[in-house]
Amino acid sequence: MSPSGTLSVSNCVKHVKEKLGQHFSVPHSAPNPFPINYSPGEDVTEELGDDEATYFQQVIGVLRWMVEVGRIDINTEVSLLSQHLALPRVGHLQAALHIMAYLRSKHNSRMVFDATAPEIDEGQFLRQDWSKQYEGAKEAIPPNALTPRGLGVTMRMYVDSDHAGDKVFLIYLNMGLVQWLSKRQSTIETSVFGAEFVAMKQGHTIQTQDDGSTNQRPNICLW
Repeated sequence: MSPSGTLSVSNCVKHVKEKLGQHFSVPHSAPNPFPINYSPGEDVTEELGDDEATYFQQVIGVLRWMVEVGRIDINTEVSLLSQHLALPRVGHLQAALHIMAYLRSKHNSRMVFDATAPEIDEGQFLRQDWSKQYEGAKEAIPPNALTPRGLGVTMRMYVDSDHAGDKVFLIYLNMGLVQWLSKRQSTIETSVFGAEFVAMKQGHTIQTQDDGSTNQRPNICLW
């Protein structure tokens, strides 16, 4: 840790050498966020001591903020490690340090926002008449909504989930990625189909919060 209390990649490497050098080290090279074929849920290494567990939690906290500010390339890996904060193991800390090594080698990554309108084949979406199931339903538009000006945008959301509760969704404005999430759901569904709809509901809630209304109808795609 630095005197100011921050934990950057360079500070992490220095702190590991000073405090954890006998047992842990940051890899010299890491082409991928995780070691090949590593799965945190299948890790059976020894449990971390109190000091090492606290340090692991600090590292995960820093990585989660990195994901928030744009490092989507480590989103899934950080989400998987975050599921083991209460009882971290040696392998989990080593995997977190591996992510730090990856960030050190990819520290100058950039996110490109493409304003180009996407080409969407509307013929792939089946038209259904739901008026009988939702008789009298109307789109919720805020009473103080501003008059649209300029060119419109297309909002899209890609959703994926499994029956164990791991979900991910990506939200785009035109071709630019503006919102993302990868975490474990609070419910477990008996089928992947049901789990995807739970994830889609939560993603749509985020969508309407970002948009302020549902006036711009999103295209939702299940992976």
